[in-house]
Amino acid sequence: MSIKQSDYETVLADYSNREGIVSLLGQYRQYLEMIPSMRRPSDSVIAIPLPLAKVQNLRTLEGDNLSQMCLNEVTPIPCDIAVLMCDPEWKIKMGVEILIFIHRPEEDFSDLLRRWRQSQIYLHKEYEWIMPHEQEHMFSNIADKIHPLFIVFPETPERIKKGLSGTSLPYLEYIREEVKNDNSLNSYVHG
Repeated sequence: MSIKQSDYETVLADYSNREGIVSLLGQYRQYLEMIPSMRRPSDSVIAIPLPLAKVQNLRTLEGDNLSQMCLNEVTPIPCDIAVLMCDPEWKIKMGVEILIFIHRPEEDFSDLLRRWRQSQIYLHKEYEWIMPHEQEHMFSNIADKIHPLFIVFPETPERIKKGLSGTSLPYLEYIREEVKNDNSLNSYVHG
């Protein structure tokens, strides 16, 4: 059984809001502890699905070749969701960001890993997130630290899970709600 586009779309929709992201990070304690306020966790995270960023001195990766592009180019970051931490009192962005990568249909390990590497290249330079409308006022540039989190499915080939484990990249396995009613992610984390 292979991953369907609807599986990918469901996960993207489930974690495109603050409550969904807090629930997701709750499955990985290291990242849950990065939320600035556990009294107000939903006010402490911003989820940006299919994010855009204004990157200075943008370089792209095509195959194994780097190419130079324009200054201050707005570009899609090849993760599925960017999670920004913010202080719920001061409404300012904090220095930690988490990039969520959902295993896409027909994507193999090298494709998934290349999306993470491309994101690292883009966000290694000066950049500024294109923020959601409600947070447009927030100062949103370069992070102190960027962390990845991968979401896979039971149907994800074992070589991908093995590759993520082998490269020490954390991943969670998404279980459809009709199969498991209490929570959509396995309670264990890999990586």
